[in-house]
Amino acid sequence: MRTVRVVITLKPGVLDAPGQAIRQGLRALGFAVDEVRAGKYLELALPHGAGDVEEMCARFLANPLIETWRIEEGERQMATAGGTAE
Repeated sequence: MRTVRVVITLKPGVLDAPGQAIRQGLRALGFAVDEVRAGKYLELALPHGAGDVEEMCARFLANPLIETWRIEEGERQMATAGGTAE
């Protein structure tokens, strides 16, 4: 079994309404934030040698017209409730 992480974000120039809403909320709470880019984070558990993750992204997980993706493989780190990796 291997763990593959996929981070999907909007391409530069595409309106990021969730990112703007998060930025406004953080600023309203007094945090100095210039920009927020919102996206999707996925963890896929795949058998070794199975699946072309690049093709999964291009055909189903992301919209290639407006989104980009980054694929990472390796040890899985789970975040705790406090937001730190174990």
